[in-house]
Amino acid sequence: MSATIPPILLVGFGKMGGAMLAGWRERGLAAAVAVDPAVPASPGPEVTVVADAAAIPAGFAPAAVVLAVKPQNADASLPQFSRFAGSAVFLSIMAGRTMAGMRKLLGEHATIVRAMPNTPAAVRQGITVATAGPGVTTEQRALCDMLLQAIGKVAWVEDEGLIDPVTAVSGGGPAYVFLLAELLERAAIEQGIPPDLARLMARQTVAGSGALLAASTEDAAVLRKAVTSPKGTTERALAVLMEDAAWPALISRAIAAATARSRELAG
Repeated sequence: MSATIPPILLVGFGKMGGAMLAGWRERGLAAAVAVDPAVPASPGPEVTVVADAAAIPAGFAPAAVVLAVKPQNADASLPQFSRFAGSAVFLSIMAGRTMAGMRKLLGEHATIVRAMPNTPAAVRQGITVATAGPGVTTEQRALCDMLLQAIGKVAWVEDEGLIDPVTAVSGGGPAYVFLLAELLERAAIEQGIPPDLARLMARQTVAGSGALLAASTEDAAVLRKAVTSPKGTTERALAVLMEDAAWPALISRAIAAATARSRELAG
C-alpha cells in the first residue's frame, strides 16, 4: 500500500493512541514514532516505539504530533516536544486541556488542533469533534481531518468551549451505552432469564438498535415511538424511565457533571 499519511509522532500509546495508529496504518502510513514509557511491542515495521522524547531518532520530522497522553500528565510531558512547534501541527485528544494551556507548555508558536474522539474508534466507528486554534493552516487542518477520519466520522466546530460538552456527550457516551447493556442484562437475570441468554439479549439489543439508528434518517424519538405500542409493555416500561426524576433529569445532570469536570481538568 502506498503511503497517504505523512510521518507522525504519537505521544501516548494507550487504547486510543493505539486505535488511531491502527487506523493510520490501514490507510497507508509513511512512518511513525510512538513515545510511551511502557514501550509496547512495535505494531508494524513503519512504527518505531521509544520510551521517551530523548530517544526519538535524530532527523525524524513529523508532519503532526498527536498528543494522546492523560491530561494530568500534560505538564510534565508536553514541554519535551516543544521543539516541533513551528514545523508540525499538534493534534491533542486530551480531555479538558485547552489550547491556551497547551501553548504555555509547547511555546506560543505552536499550532494546535484540539479534538475529542471516543472508543468506538477501535472498530473505526468513532465520532470525533475538533476545533482548530490560531495559526493552523488549511493544510494542517486537512491533515488532522485525515488522521481523525481513519477512526470514524469527524465534525468541526469554531468554538473551543463546545469541546467540554462534546467530551461529556460523545467522549463519555460509550460508557453510558455500556451501562445500559449492563443494566439490561442484570434486569433480565432478575426476571429469571439464564445469565448467558441475558447477556446475549442485552448486547445484541444495544448493538442492533445502534445499527438501526445509524441506518435510519428518522429522529431517535420517532424510532422510539415505533417500538411503543399504545397500552403495551414498552409503554409501561417507558412510563417508569421517563418520569420527571428518572432518565430525562438524570441524563441532563450526568452530562452537566461531566462537562464541569472537563472544564476543571483545564486547571
